[in-house]
Amino acid sequence: MKVLLKNAYAVDPQVELNSQYDILIEDGIIKRVEKQISEKVDEMIDLKGCVIVPAFADVHVHLREPGREDEETIATGINAAMAGGFTALCCMPNTEPAIDCAEVVTFIKDRSANSLVDVFPIGAVTKRREGKELALLGEMAEAGVVGFSDDGNAISNSQLVRYAFEYSSMFDLPIIEHCEDPSLTVNGVMNESINSTILGLPPHPSLAEVLIALRDVAILKYCGGKLHLAHISAKETVEVLRNAKKEKLNVTGEVTPHHFSLTDDAVKSYDTNTKVNPPLRTQSDVDALIEGLKDGTIDVISSDHAPHSIEEKEWEFIYAPFGMIGLETSVALTLTKLYHTKILSLEEIIYKMSINPRKIFNLPKATIQPDKTANLTILNLDMEWIVDKFSFKSKSINTPFHGWKLKGKVIGVLNNQKMCLNEQLKIIK
Repeated sequence: MKVLLKNAYAVDPQVELNSQYDILIEDGIIKRVEKQISEKVDEMIDLKGCVIVPAFADVHVHLREPGREDEETIATGINAAMAGGFTALCCMPNTEPAIDCAEVVTFIKDRSANSLVDVFPIGAVTKRREGKELALLGEMAEAGVVGFSDDGNAISNSQLVRYAFEYSSMFDLPIIEHCEDPSLTVNGVMNESINSTILGLPPHPSLAEVLIALRDVAILKYCGGKLHLAHISAKETVEVLRNAKKEKLNVTGEVTPHHFSLTDDAVKSYDTNTKVNPPLRTQSDVDALIEGLKDGTIDVISSDHAPHSIEEKEWEFIYAPFGMIGLETSVALTLTKLYHTKILSLEEIIYKMSINPRKIFNLPKATIQPDKTANLTILNLDMEWIVDKFSFKSKSINTPFHGWKLKGKVIGVLNNQKMCLNEQLKIIK
């Protein structure tokens, strides 16, 4: 099947593409990228006013399956990803049971097979994520994981961190660290600040994040390996990452849109959808995250999509679970808060949301070149829309952004010989 995408503005910094082009796709492969294409095709789509970019990848999501299919399933997560502009997801291992063996890895891969969105499991570092002994890292690597993490928990002790680096190095896979010293965050539910004092909520200090980041960087320097710092939230952690890069260590880091879009002032509403881990922090932390994105210290923007049931999120703030969903707002928040404010260029956003995550996690490359797979995201950069959580494709609605007006909208995605345009899925083969 031949599909012709007409009049779109194509942007791919990998091949210095930044102009209006027609793109001819045949059986899921890009055949021509030219200023003007006139050819008989099965379908012609006029994308005037839209931008085509290498497809986005979200390397930090929670799909909840197996174990909590009431909150999300692999299928509903894939639908949310398509609506949000992503063709690749890396799912975290805090499922029930945890992704700590080849059987669970295979289960997830089978569940996501033949989808437009590629799903890549991340394996647990320790068995059942209990922090007592290493999981079967080699077995999971052979089964197809793209990294290891005990996300939700930091790796419990330094010896295990060292072993994790040494074993994962054999497979050139990163250790993804949830930086939190639990001894400093007992019962903590929000950032330690003047707001936690005013609101009377137990504090969750940024020191807990910084100490684990410092520990892991020190061990990485000692024994080698690959380290990826998940959902950085504190200004001091940005500096830890910056200094580690100056030492040429193999370390990368990510930030979420909610951490650069909100401060702990949002918690004053006692909206449990603002309860996340790591917590929303101060404006000075937000400023440091944005500066880290600007100067290249922070490599990746990911959502930390964390679905929860309505019943759980309706508990009192202290008892409600941590987390908010993000797959369907991540791109638009990034465009609204970073692109339209001229903090990042579109090319820089493409690096943070497509090129870098795919490189760090060894995912299939997305690029706008002839003879390459059509793995693309289509955007309308200037379309304004109101977030409506009740129209989400995700199974959960726990977002604090309901009712927000955002600028920048995902129009469609293409991958694996499939196209989802304006939420209508088509086969292009």
